[in-house]
Amino acid sequence: MFSSDKKVFFADYTLFVSDNVYEPAEDSILFAENLTVEEGSFVLDMGTGCGLLGIVAAAKAAKVVCIDINPYAVRCAKKNAELNGVGRRTHFIQADLLKPLKAEKVFDSVLFNAPYLPTDKGEDDSWLGLAWSGGISGRDVIDRFIDEVADYLKSTGNVLLMQSTHSDLDKTLRRFEEKGFKAFVVAKRALPFFEEVVLIEARIG
Repeated sequence: MFSSDKKVFFADYTLFVSDNVYEPAEDSILFAENLTVEEGSFVLDMGTGCGLLGIVAAAKAAKVVCIDINPYAVRCAKKNAELNGVGRRTHFIQADLLKPLKAEKVFDSVLFNAPYLPTDKGEDDSWLGLAWSGGISGRDVIDRFIDEVADYLKSTGNVLLMQSTHSDLDKTLRRFEEKGFKAFVVAKRALPFFEEVVLIEARIG
């Protein structure tokens, strides 16, 4: 890693975060605190960022596939996985959501700290901005993800999705239901400016 990288700690993990990569904040920590995966499971960490969730999942999972559209994030997460002793159980792909994967129902858990903040078109098109910019409604990426994820999830699997109340929590729950899931809130945390970040779990009904 580089001397300019920020150092982030969670539990017994130490991660380095590069300038062009989303630094774990309240949403990431809330997610990690409430993350449980089954021993020997197959996990997908969408939008991996610096790799925090994928690395935590890899403590129990047999294999974790980590995807991010940001090439700097992929490079950063891969290095952090190696530094935290889970390099052999983690695999990294630069991609826009699920595009490079075959539509096969193979994952036990899919994790996604989604870009959820409402933003004007072109407000921040940087690599870092893609980690939080969810379009005018905050739902551009969330809706695409919900529409596709069932094709990759085992019938006994689950989705864990983080979003803000600014991007219409009720609509997310309804959209999951329309796709055959039962969805509910498992954790939330209040932030300034009348916002809450909310962790949603969805299971195929």
